Amino acid sequence: MREWWLLVGLLCIPLLAVYLHIPPPQLSPALLTWRSAGAFFTFRSNNIFYRETYGAVGSSDVVILLHGFPTSSLDWYKIWEPLNRRFNRVIALDFLGFGFSDKPRPHRYSIFEQASVVEALVSHLGLTEQRVNLLSHDYGDTVALELLYRSDHNRTGHLTINSLCLSNGGIFPETHHPRFLQKLLKDSSFLSPVLTRLTNYMVFSKGLGDVFGPYTQPTDAEFLDMWTGVRFNDGNLVMDSILQFINQRDEHRDRWVGALTSTFIPESIHFVPPNPMLSFSFRKLVQRSTVSVLDEHISHYPQLEDPTGFLNAYFSFINAF
Repeated sequence: MREWWLLVGLLCIPLLAVYLHIPPPQLSPALLTWRSAGAFFTFRSNNIFYRETYGAVGSSDVVILLHGFPTSSLDWYKIWEPLNRRFNRVIALDFLGFGFSDKPRPHRYSIFEQASVVEALVSHLGLTEQRVNLLSHDYGDTVALELLYRSDHNRTGHLTINSLCLSNGGIFPETHHPRFLQKLLKDSSFLSPVLTRLTNYMVFSKGLGDVFGPYTQPTDAEFLDMWTGVRFNDGNLVMDSILQFINQRDEHRDRWVGALTSTFIPESIHFVPPNPMLSFSFRKLVQRSTVSVLDEHISHYPQLEDPTGFLNAYFSFINAF
């Protein structure tokens, strides 16, 4: 009997090893098209993916899109063409550790570094003197607030911000409630390496599906593309490091919320929150800003769940000044 259990244990070891090293899924035609339409630049020895297109003739307006966690610049694909018809240049990037960008490990990922990545991209594209419009979502909101802080304090290399539109990000740490798995990953140094390897497509799609509205769920192909973006270059293995941004939001609340409340451009700030309660908090703290609340069935990814409604809200804001 003892030898039988020993044999089972020995057989389980290679099986577990195979499971924990499941190769990432192949890039779909949609992902291959997205990547082939983009380019890379180098930031501190890391390759950063970005996509840029020229659109509206006779306009010099530039919009830079900052995506959320845990996805990538592909989040903007449904609204890319309409933005391209409104702006002269539409630009998006995959933050370090996301999508097609490099995912170094071990590495101390931070909001400060991601803001520097955006500044480096702006310099790379020759837009240092250009007033830019920022459109951000989720994780990208906090990066945008760090860029806003640097702009208002005239930090070297800062962006000159023309407008800022934030959407569905935990910009007020006290109103943001991380999911249980996110808490484990960001706070458990012992479990995190195991959990990042054990997380699979089923776990991922279930967790991400929970933040979409019940009537606006991604298709199976969209879920798989999002997961493929995470798995590309072993991105699942850096999720615990990236999730430190939640702790950074708490630690640097005064800096980033303060950037909103004391900025020199309050009338050029817009917010698309997931619920009226957050809208109330935002209006109270940033009184000269504007807010759009979409239909109640729209949840955390408005640019994917209701691209028309999201664009209407954004264009109403951007065309008002």
